[in-house]
Amino acid sequence: MNNNNIKPGNSKLYKLAYLLALITIFYNLVEGAISTFLGFEDETLALFGFGVDSFVEVISGVGIWHMLRRIRIKGEAVRDKFEKTALKITGTAFYILVAGLLISSVYNLITGHMPETTFWGIVISIVSIITMTLLIKYKLGVGKALNSDAIIADANCTKTCLYLSVILLIASVGYELTGLGGIDSIGALAIAWFSLKEGKEAFEKAKTGKNCDCEIEN
Repeated sequence: MNNNNIKPGNSKLYKLAYLLALITIFYNLVEGAISTFLGFEDETLALFGFGVDSFVEVISGVGIWHMLRRIRIKGEAVRDKFEKTALKITGTAFYILVAGLLISSVYNLITGHMPETTFWGIVISIVSIITMTLLIKYKLGVGKALNSDAIIADANCTKTCLYLSVILLIASVGYELTGLGGIDSIGALAIAWFSLKEGKEAFEKAKTGKNCDCEIEN
């Protein structure tokens, strides 16, 4: 496939796909910066871990943006070296995040550490839930219109970000209602579990060169 063979309607859809990829990247950058800062300031591990996860998603997002350019030019071909490298870096970063969250969560549970507040976790998670829901909707629409398994797979991967936002919301609201510090640590452990799955998914994609559906297994 090359640019000369792309229909005008499809060209507009690809431009929209690029825009959605860029929005995802920049949103995760802003979300990551705010979440890690406030998570550190308020000593809430769930929010801090959520922020670090957002930064890792930026690396993945750059790979997806590059993937869209490749698909438009060459079609649904196997992943190139750039994408595989981005996936390996993403997978490694997720595994490092998992280790950090596990150690910190266990330490906080043993010491009975309590966050100062999880108010910002509630605010950020609600904003993220709304944003991710819209991104999923439009990515799926573009993917189906272009009959692109890769774009649809990306939309499904965005669902993981939505699930993490829901976890952060539950943990943050739970702490504000009960004052039990362990809820924040449990929320961080749940984020670690999803990050582990994302890390494994990234390495599988890099190895096989295929798109995984990123659906959460039952």
